[in-house]
Amino acid sequence: MNFEDTPEEAEFRAEARAFLKKHLDPAENDRDARYQPDFIERAKKWQKTKAEGGFAQITWPKQFGGRGGTPIQQVIWNQEESKFNAPTYPFAIGLGMCLPTVIAFGSDEHKKRYVPPALTGEEIWCQLFSEPAAGSDVAGLKTKAVRDGDEWVINGQKVWTTGAHISDYGIVLTRTDPDVPKHKGLTMFIIDMKDPGVEVRPIHQASGGSEFNEVYFTDVRIPDSDRLGEPGQGWKVALVTLMNERLAVGGSAGPDWREIMNYAREAGTMSDAAFRSKLADWYVAAQGYKLTKFRTQTALSKGETPGPESSIGKVITANQMQDICNSAMEMQDHYGLISDCEKAPMEAAFQEGWLWAPGMRIAGGTDEILKNIIAERVLGLPQDVRVDKDKPFSRMG
Repeated sequence: MNFEDTPEEAEFRAEARAFLKKHLDPAENDRDARYQPDFIERAKKWQKTKAEGGFAQITWPKQFGGRGGTPIQQVIWNQEESKFNAPTYPFAIGLGMCLPTVIAFGSDEHKKRYVPPALTGEEIWCQLFSEPAAGSDVAGLKTKAVRDGDEWVINGQKVWTTGAHISDYGIVLTRTDPDVPKHKGLTMFIIDMKDPGVEVRPIHQASGGSEFNEVYFTDVRIPDSDRLGEPGQGWKVALVTLMNERLAVGGSAGPDWREIMNYAREAGTMSDAAFRSKLADWYVAAQGYKLTKFRTQTALSKGETPGPESSIGKVITANQMQDICNSAMEMQDHYGLISDCEKAPMEAAFQEGWLWAPGMRIAGGTDEILKNIIAERVLGLPQDVRVDKDKPFSRMG
């Protein structure tokens, strides 16, 4: 395992840092404003600036507006950009999950129409997969698309759709054949979120934000030309999106062991033996995950395909963040109830992290789903029992 940049990587890192210092203020923090109108405008401006500088999507081919660079260059850019609190959130799903799917399965017309404006920040995308009865088991979805000549008519509901209320377009997974097993009767489409048959209802979250949404479809007509992949092959298309999603949400942003250690010093609780034992556990787990990421980066640096070890990221970090934030709030005693960023310690970062962590343990695959993936695909353990595997969806009750 190599912990150092190669000369070429070091040169690219220096170039990235110079570009970021020129265009961003590292002291600016948008943690509480990532869906406010002024923030959206600044995010679009930053995305355009990145595109003009060749940093928008580093690994994408130049024909799609990318840099034609390497995966390790993208990792380096992400590392450096994260130090500046850059306003990137509105484009994470579109550029990280949706547009790679469009590039992989869309027509030349799709790529020409949708990729450039997404890359330059003119259009925002969302991913419409989860439903009230189909979360981690995405293939259990009920939103249906019925063919009518050269169009498809969509009716149904999606939920927990991040950023749907600010999105221009989305990719939607639907059921087009209920008489085959659930994974075989799905089809994916590109959908215009401004269509009058699309209704978006923001969900007020426990954290106080409203970035998740319910989305209802009522007789939404989509031309067959906006289909991604063949009819009934939607699961194959969705797997491309899901693989990108799990890579994108591999880590969880929030307070870590350093921040709670610093807070404990201020609060005078570092001498508590039970806390010190917890701190040691958090440190060991964080270092283990850090080394695992280095292994992935080393593989990327060598031009190799990373192994399945990246699957463990969210399982570790989301649970650790929840535990750290809970412990910090207990240190604050009854003052831990205060979530006002102007009055609570560390601008209420622990309170916000505690409220956000359960969502991170669900988004991009629940703990249980990811542990199954690790068990079956990494450790080679026997598959879980799936009683509905070969049963037509229409007969599943």
